Amino acid sequence: MVEFNERAQKLLRLLVECYIREGEPIGSKMLAQESDITISSASIRNIMADLEAAGFLHSPHTSAGRIPTVKGYRFFVDSLLNTENAFNLDNINPQLQARENAKALVSEVSLILSDITKLASVVMFPKRDVAVLRQIEFLLLSQKRILVVLVFNKYEVQNKIIYTERCYSNSELQQMGNFLTTEFAGKSFAEIRASLFQELQQGRQHIEQVTRAVVDMAAQVFTISEEIDYVVSGETNLLDTIEPDEIDKLRGLFAAFVEKREILCLLDKCLKADGMKIYIGEESGYAALDDYSLVTTPYREGNRIVGVLGVIGPTRMPYDRAIAAVNITANLLSAALEKNSE
Repeated sequence: MVEFNERAQKLLRLLVECYIREGEPIGSKMLAQESDITISSASIRNIMADLEAAGFLHSPHTSAGRIPTVKGYRFFVDSLLNTENAFNLDNINPQLQARENAKALVSEVSLILSDITKLASVVMFPKRDVAVLRQIEFLLLSQKRILVVLVFNKYEVQNKIIYTERCYSNSELQQMGNFLTTEFAGKSFAEIRASLFQELQQGRQHIEQVTRAVVDMAAQVFTISEEIDYVVSGETNLLDTIEPDEIDKLRGLFAAFVEKREILCLLDKCLKADGMKIYIGEESGYAALDDYSLVTTPYREGNRIVGVLGVIGPTRMPYDRAIAAVNITANLLSAALEKNSE
């Protein structure tokens, strides 16, 4: 087993950095030229052999040089990577502040993130469970079909259509909207659902002035689940990161972007992690991402985590820049959402 002393760690870090930069298997001669420690090529070859035996490196059959394995990348990212001063993104702040709609902000962040990293970006739309209700209105469409207009946060509007068991007049619907706005304005969707569930369980004892129909209608509105979605940008950036014989792997990733299910499952896992999450290659558990890495971090609205954003690129992506970009854009998106909700 490799003796993972400081010298071995420095050489592993150097090899990973060289491979990320060059994209070719790295040999002992290059490491000797690049290294700032006095060590012979023979000693470097011995250390590389030990690292390979321990599973940190792999030697392609076409070359005497070596490349990092998933295990090697994982140790590099967890223990050897320095993300300080990767680059400064202060200049993108005005672009985010100019947006007023959450979806517009998300789309803008996705474009910015893909542009500065030259990778594919994925940004989850904010979860509505944590959205704060401002106003609710009911508009009659037909006898038993009603349009529900939900105004939440500062600028967001969402429309839903519900079906009722009996017909309502416009005045009845206006009274219902006024009452529910008074009752629930300032609460998140999750808090409203919990309150409605409690009322239904307890027979609505302390809102006797409202008919059962009002509570039942509100329950229908706020129990409609909204599918989590995301926006992806910069997919074509990945064309510059692959060899011609790897195009089929990229097609598989593009298909996953379109189908969305696997990416959404990963984003949901990252959301629950409540911190930066990095999947390297096969760690994701999805074949479409076996040759790619995903770097994500959550963003917030106030104190609530409402989504995640990140980048997808080859396993030999520049992790320091990717991590820095993801962190900074998440902070900027959080600040912009907080300003919008004021």
